[in-house]
Amino acid sequence: MSDFLAALGLVFVIEGLIFAAFPEAAKRAMTTVQETPDLSLRLIGIGSAVVGLILVWLVRI
Repeated sequence: MSDFLAALGLVFVIEGLIFAAFPEAAKRAMTTVQETPDLSLRLIGIGSAVVGLILVWLVRI
């Protein structure tokens, strides 16, 4: 559970830094996401989750 909370904390740190450093780019990215079809977002989400899982697995071995 502590690893999960640490990872969640890092997500917040990274997102916060992106919004603080590049607010205009973050707004454009959100607009682009809203215009992207649901199927594309699902595929991107699944791909990101798989890459993240592989990364965590590689770090843990």
